Amino acid sequence: MKSKRNKTIDFPIDKADKYLSKCAKVSAAAKLEPNVIAIGDAFDALKKIKDRSVDLLIVDPPYNLSKDFHGKTFKKMDGEKYAEYTRAWISAVLPKLKETASVYVCCDWISSLEIGKLIAENFILRNRITWEREKGRGAKSNWKNSMEDIFFATVSDKYTFNLEAVKQRRKVLAPYRENGQPKDWEETADGNFRLTCPSNFWDDISVPYWSMKENTAHPTQKPEKLLAKMILASSNAGDVVLDIFAGSGSTGVTAEKLGRKYIMIEQNPLYCAWAQYRLELAKTDKSIQGYYDGVFFERNAGK
Repeated sequence: MKSKRNKTIDFPIDKADKYLSKCAKVSAAAKLEPNVIAIGDAFDALKKIKDRSVDLLIVDPPYNLSKDFHGKTFKKMDGEKYAEYTRAWISAVLPKLKETASVYVCCDWISSLEIGKLIAENFILRNRITWEREKGRGAKSNWKNSMEDIFFATVSDKYTFNLEAVKQRRKVLAPYRENGQPKDWEETADGNFRLTCPSNFWDDISVPYWSMKENTAHPTQKPEKLLAKMILASSNAGDVVLDIFAGSGSTGVTAEKLGRKYIMIEQNPLYCAWAQYRLELAKTDKSIQGYYDGVFFERNAGK
């Protein structure tokens, strides 16, 4: 029995019919329109998405590690085979992207060695974002792995980047005043703060844990706050966000909360059911942990 404070979404497949009935089966779909969770193989599903219709692609592929995803197992490959796998999904998704589309691809320090080169070959590579994934108890014979990477790229030189939407609220340690008034910072009862331009190092992310509403039993779930940064920076209201390895639905759920359309593809029906459950909650609860009133707060900022 879970404690009352444990909000983890982890109901079993035999309790999922209500939610699975609202998802689309790739094998039965003639085409896939926005605002859908598609159950099935990503390569088959991509054939059913209209060409040049996607504004933002967010990809969280299986890292090159052997991992069990509730009965769906990904097995570690040698470097060349993993590169072939990456080339295959890039080739399949490219025709679906608008000329103005942006791309974010998640990876760890090992898979980034292959993924980064291939992103640069197929897109205009803009940056490598590193985010602090502060979770886990450490390692006995190595440095604790608490960082992951996200490659940011675009299809062309014409793309969306909403700087003002992703500024971060940070403490001012040495406040400067002009004529006795704060200059470029805000004085509050909780301290002195300023909105700063975002860098490519994100240290304000909390990985979902058991008492958070967004938490699921998916083993590699990405935080909604992490996705909100990508979605707000690189899309506009009403744009289409595509996730071809959707997992428990964090991309689509965050897109729903931020007024975007989504297409999610996931082969595991259990994860699709969890995603649909989360989407229904998102229709009435738009909150994103660490993002309030249009501002990203530091981790553990008390909000």
